[in-house]
Formats: sequence, structure tokens, C-alpha cells
Amino acid sequence: MNADGTTETGSLIDDIVREGARRMLAAALEAEVNAYIAELTDQRDDHGRRLVVRNGYHQPRKVTTAAGSVEVKAPRVNDKRVDESTGERKRFSSAILPPWCRKSPKISEVLPLLYLHGLSSGDFVPALEQFLGSTAGLSPATITRLTQQWQADHQAFGERDLSASDYVYVWADGIHLRIRLREAKSCVLVLMGVRADGTKELIAMSDGYRESADSWADLLRDCARRGMRAPVLAVGDGALGFWKALAEVFPETRHQRCWVHKIANVANALPKSAQPGAKKALQEIYNAEDREHAVKAVAAFAKTYGTKFPKAVKKITDDVDELLAF
Repeated sequence: MNADGTTETGSLIDDIVREGARRMLAAALEAEVNAYIAELTDQRDDHGRRLVVRNGYHQPRKVTTAAGSVEVKAPRVNDKRVDESTGERKRFSSAILPPWCRKSPKISEVLPLLYLHGLSSGDFVPALEQFLGSTAGLSPATITRLTQQWQADHQAFGERDLSASDYVYVWADGIHLRIRLREAKSCVLVLMGVRADGTKELIAMSDGYRESADSWADLLRDCARRGMRAPVLAVGDGALGFWKALAEVFPETRHQRCWVHKIANVANALPKSAQPGAKKALQEIYNAEDREHAVKAVAAFAKTYGTKFPKAVKKITDDVDELLAF
């Protein structure tokens, strides 16, 4: 993971949500097939053998979600019953993921956010109802079992011991959901970390308010209660309430402003014609080999853009220490 929270495949939160989407879609498909087979348990041939049974999995296929493409393996059903009107074998067809489907609006709009919201709050029901609906082939009892399974995963995640984790740096942000879930707070607070061996992982998530120091303090205090030690460096946007909370819970941790957010803020203070050159100049700062070269790159940026665009330059020069903490 890079200092701005990005990975080789995008952002770490995208990676997390993508994996969550895959797992939840796989669980829903399994539940759909199990319910279908259970309803037809009494259908048997002359030798007493069941006519409808599991038959492994279809070949893996790509399904597009809002967080990107995920690979799923849909369970296969061997249905030996014959349709008397046509004389053809009956076939199971998933209502969640039809055989022809490569991009489902329901999956694209809801599933990744279902995982993100559910993992932060433990409440998977509102989005699950939107995703599956009453006609998706799952009974209320099956939906209840699915939500209980995911709630158990959520509880285990939120209570796991963090004392063995040695986070060199953490990345914090507030992720705004693209859909409105009833009683949902304004965003999901996300804390991700990198261990000394380079392993990146999700540390904690919770519903909250991005600019609220109290919301972030609750999340950080819970991490400390579970054994998390102060990281060396924390990365985040300057507008976050996270910084005040961090100073309270882990005062020894150094502050690093997020360059992704900072570049966006600088670009907003520049005309479009000046943005490409300014972004290249900013890259010279955060890609500098050491602090000395970074400071020289800051001076070069100020010299080039300071006369015409002092507000844009001030966004960098006012935060130099925290932008170069890494």
C-alpha cells in the first residue's frame, strides 16, 4: 500500500469491498441453490433416488460490481425432472445471477455497499432487501440465515485481538455511501494499516461522521482497548476529525497529510489549463528521494505558481511539515 492508501489494483478499500462483494454474492448463490434443492427433496425416481441434487460448480465467471470486476463460481444443479408439457429436462435458473448476466444493476449498485455498510454497522438487512428483493428466489428464512452469518462475521471482526499487530502506519478516511440506507449515518469511517512486514489490512470500520472527532475517537479507543499500539505514522485528509482524536488516543503518532486529497484541493484552486503542469510539479515533491529534495521541489512549485495562484500554493506551503512527515 502506498502512503496515500492506494494499491496496485486501486485503493485498499476497493480491494476490501471487491472481496466482500465476491464472498457475499457466493453465499447468496449457495443459499439460493440449497433452498431450491430442499424444496424438491421429495422428488425421487422409481429407485428412490433424488431427482434434484447438487452437481459441483459452473466455470468461474466475471461479474461487474461498483467496486470492479469480481470472479464468482455459481453452484450447479442436476435436475433430472422432465417437463410433461415439453418433454424437456427442467433446469434451475438463478434469479440472483441469470446465466446470461455479466453486469447486474442490483449487484453494481448495492452489493459492494452492502458489505461496506454491513461490516461497519452489523446491519445487513436494509441493503440485502434491496439487493435480493422479495422475488429473488430466497425465502425469508434463508435471508435471515444469511444475515445472521454475516452478522457473526461482523462481530468476530469487531472483537478480534489487535495486540499482535505492529502497524507502522495507518490510513484513515470517511467513505460516503452512494445509496441511502435507512437510519444510516453520513459515512463509514475506515482505518487501514500496514504492518512492519509490509502486510496491509483493514483494522476497523464504523458508522460515523467524517469531520467528527468524537466519532473517530470512539473508533480509535476501541482499537486501543483491543490491544492496538500507536502506529509510527498516520495518513489522512486535513479536514478529518481524525487528527484531534488521534492526538488524544495515540499522541505519539506522527501526522501525514494525504497527498491524494491535497492534490485534489490544489487542483480545485487552479484553472484547468494549469492543472496538468501543477500535478507534475507536486509529484516531484512527494516522489522526492529525501526531505531535502522535497523541500527544493516545494520551493520550485511556489516559484512557478505563487505569483498567479497564491491560494493554490498556500495549500502546500502551509502544510509542508505534515505533507513531508513520511
